[in-house]
Amino acid sequence: MKLGDGVEQAIHSVTMLAILPQDGVLSAAALAEFHGVSTSYLLKHLQALSRAGIALTVPGPKGGYRLAKPPARITVLDIVLAVEGPEPAFRCKEIRQNGPSPLPQEKFSAPCQINAAMLRAERVYRNELRKITIADLNARVVETDDGSIVQRGCAFLSEHLRTSKTPPQPQED
Repeated sequence: MKLGDGVEQAIHSVTMLAILPQDGVLSAAALAEFHGVSTSYLLKHLQALSRAGIALTVPGPKGGYRLAKPPARITVLDIVLAVEGPEPAFRCKEIRQNGPSPLPQEKFSAPCQINAAMLRAERVYRNELRKITIADLNARVVETDDGSIVQRGCAFLSEHLRTSKTPPQPQED
């Protein structure tokens, strides 16, 4: 299975937004610069995160993005589904019914076993991603960091963090 680059960019962006103070926002351009990716491509995924209720868009010249809910309530699966959509990765086209000497339709009343296997695997994959929150990811980074990752992020935020007068969403946890 191959997920689009937007999934990686969205997850990294959400982990960055998770460390902002309550009134802090980052522009799409700043997030793109920090990750070395295209602003226009990232913007598409940030908008998907906003539509999914993961990120908030703060309008205006000092605007940007921040999380819409606490990092402990955002799973990796939430982000994958926001960017990639809810459809399964494997979509059976019933090609078993094609080709020469086709059988009558009633011979295909049982589900395609390949499709059934792929859907079982997808359920396992999604259940695993559902268990991992953004708070978990950030905690693991801090646990394994020698200080350089945190220092890099802090230095970047000191230059690019914006403060929004728009009231922040309540951060319940």
